[in-house]
Amino acid sequence: MTTLFVLDIDDFRPLAEVAAKDPDVTVHRRGPYLEVSAPGPIRVERGATGCRNAVWYSSVAAVQDGRVSRWDKAELVVVPDGGGE
Repeated sequence: MTTLFVLDIDDFRPLAEVAAKDPDVTVHRRGPYLEVSAPGPIRVERGATGCRNAVWYSSVAAVQDGRVSRWDKAELVVVPDGGGE
């Protein structure tokens, strides 16, 4: 399971909300974080989040069992360990 952690604050919450629109993605609160998990890649379109640059590029707290394969002005993609994109 690929997991992305974002701090559960107003600025970062839209990232988890947009990711949760994918039926394969689940979002749970874990301590002060939102745990965004999926069996495959997690994709978040920046435009759908409304995040400003500073917020977008500081939103990822951690990744478990995966890696960031793309994080640019358009999209954040986290893929499973060993998953290529």
